[in-house]
Amino acid sequence: MKKTLVGIATAGLLLTASGTALAAWDASIPKLRSSGVEFVGGVYKFNPPTTNHGAFEWRGRLVDADPDDGHNVYVLVRIEAHDWVRYYGKQKRTVDLHHSNWDGAQMYTHKVKFKACRDRGSLRPDNCSPTMSYTNPRDPSN
Repeated sequence: MKKTLVGIATAGLLLTASGTALAAWDASIPKLRSSGVEFVGGVYKFNPPTTNHGAFEWRGRLVDADPDDGHNVYVLVRIEAHDWVRYYGKQKRTVDLHHSNWDGAQMYTHKVKFKACRDRGSLRPDNCSPTMSYTNPRDPSN
C-alpha cells in the first residue's frame, strides 16, 4: 500500500512539473507543411532581456515527410533584418530541434520569421511552407 501511494505521489509530481514547463512557452507554432517536409509540435517564447540574450527560443519536430525522395529538410529562422539561419534535419528521419535566435545589438528580439523547407539541391528551387511571422508581445512599440 505504501509503495502504491509513493508511486502515485511521484507520478503526480512529474505531471505537475511537466505542465509547468509547458506553461512557460508563449505559444505554439502551427503545423508547417510543404511537399516533403513538416514541422510539428512547435512552441516558442520571447525571452526577457535578462534571459538568454532576450532570444526567440523555439522547439519542435522536423519531419522528412517523403523519405524516399532523397532530399534533406531544414527550418529557416530570421531575426529582425538579419539573414535567414538554417537548421538541418536528417534524411529519412524525424529530429527534435531546440534553438535560440537573437540579435546581439539589441536587448531583446522584436520580430521573427519562421518556415520549414525541403532542400532539393542546386538545380531545383527548394520548396517551403508559408512563412510565419511573430512579434514580441512585450515590445513597447506594438
